[in-house]
Amino acid sequence: MTLATATRRSTKRASGGGAERRPADHGAWFLVLPALIPILVLSVGPLLYGIALAFTDSQSGRTQSTQWIGVLNFQDLLHDTLFWDSFRIGLLWAVGVTVPQFLLALGLALLLNQELRLRWLARALAIIPWAMPEVVVGVMWRIVYNPDAGILNETLRDLGLGDGRDWLSGLATALPAVIVVGVWAGMPQTTVALLAGLQNTPRELHEAAAMDGAGAWRRFRTVTWPALRPIALAVTALNFIWNFNSFALVYVLTNGGPGGRTRLPMLFAYEEAFRYGQFGYAAAMGCVMVALISVLLAVFLVGRLRGGEDA
Repeated sequence: MTLATATRRSTKRASGGGAERRPADHGAWFLVLPALIPILVLSVGPLLYGIALAFTDSQSGRTQSTQWIGVLNFQDLLHDTLFWDSFRIGLLWAVGVTVPQFLLALGLALLLNQELRLRWLARALAIIPWAMPEVVVGVMWRIVYNPDAGILNETLRDLGLGDGRDWLSGLATALPAVIVVGVWAGMPQTTVALLAGLQNTPRELHEAAAMDGAGAWRRFRTVTWPALRPIALAVTALNFIWNFNSFALVYVLTNGGPGGRTRLPMLFAYEEAFRYGQFGYAAAMGCVMVALISVLLAVFLVGRLRGGEDA
């Protein structure tokens, strides 16, 4: 056996090629299957079925068979002003919740990362909203916003700031009131993620910056924020998706009212499917929402990543 032949064989073994690689591959697929099967059955399967349903005239209670109608549902969506109004409201809601949610969570995470007395208690109290189901949160805040005996209006009356108002039924106050609840309910998980990032930042870097005369803001800008940037990017993107796809919280608080001022796209699609029985049309709405949000999210992520590289 020549030196060249031996070299090729050793290189082939090192790269895992040939028949020696196949048993490892089969074993890896066998280990992945328990996690892959639920994803295929519960996520990929319904997604593909929903996409196919969008090209049909599927309706509830029909005696005739469902027909393939091509892109007719999407053509109707282009001229549906109510849907695009709900999409605009959904973007306002998602941005209005995600931005304050991140800023407040960042401030809370920085506070909880300090050496404070009873810090463990403060951390436990900070995640209470995260442990509450959205329906419970919605019912609780309906009581807070109650126009007659709600805590908010009673406080305003005691302070002499007016007789209060019906926050969830007012055309001008419904969406801001719901956004406040969304920020309160979603802030804990963002705080936990940012706090984990802060705790993984080496203290030696802060001490070195302090010895160089850097103030608190400069230490945050040069040490803390670069370490938090990847986590902040991921958390912001996920929060935007979750907030845009919100359903239960807004449904319990306002059911899309008053006058559609809080009718998010998910609520609009839900009404089309389960109130009016237009399954195909509702599926087309879902496809459009997924496509548009994917584009917006891709633009956001590319911009943030390029900004991180430039920095």
